[in-house]
Amino acid sequence: MEQGRRLAVTAWVLGPLGLMLVIGSVLWLRTGYVLSSVSSENMRPTYDIGDRIVVERVGADEVGRGDVVLYTAPERYQDRASMQRVIGVGGDRIVCCEGMDTARERITVNGKPLREPYVKDGIADGMHRPYDVTVPEGRLFLLGDHRQNSRDSRFFAEDHGGTVPVGAVVGRVTDRYVGPMLLAAATLLGLLLAIVGLVLGITARGVRRRPAAQVALWPQHF
Repeated sequence: MEQGRRLAVTAWVLGPLGLMLVIGSVLWLRTGYVLSSVSSENMRPTYDIGDRIVVERVGADEVGRGDVVLYTAPERYQDRASMQRVIGVGGDRIVCCEGMDTARERITVNGKPLREPYVKDGIADGMHRPYDVTVPEGRLFLLGDHRQNSRDSRFFAEDHGGTVPVGAVVGRVTDRYVGPMLLAAATLLGLLLAIVGLVLGITARGVRRRPAAQVALWPQHF
């Protein structure tokens, strides 16, 4: 009986602990991150079609220049989320372009040429459509890294200079997978603890139901 009681106590500790760990990790993973895949060429060469990406949900005040973000703009892209790079935030003045030819042109942000080693073939625009946009507060100016094949802020000048509200951002694309991996590991650990707790609980029930061995108090003669 004592053994069964110990097993039962252990089961009641491990089982609920495992379930809590699973539920907490899954909820944190679902609310903190988005797993997706690239479906267009607009972010080449940084991201190509079919690449798996991890999107970290962040607050509006955490989005900055240079970040690659996933955002929604139904009036532009229907129900598909779009991934582009933040070039300007509220108050920035974005001008295209400095330089006379495609190979030398540069976008300027607040009067300073923007260094963009990530753009495909080193082409900062390639569309030969000059623009001068001052980003309204609470909005973002976004461009794809493949400037010659990206339908981005440049094509929606009539809508706040092509900018989108910060609230449209789903999250920031990250190359740091430590957080999701730790949460996945915690989920697996929780499942293991829950299973161990269940097995111990079943074992304890069997032990407690086992009839106690009868001990003769005096010799029996037949």
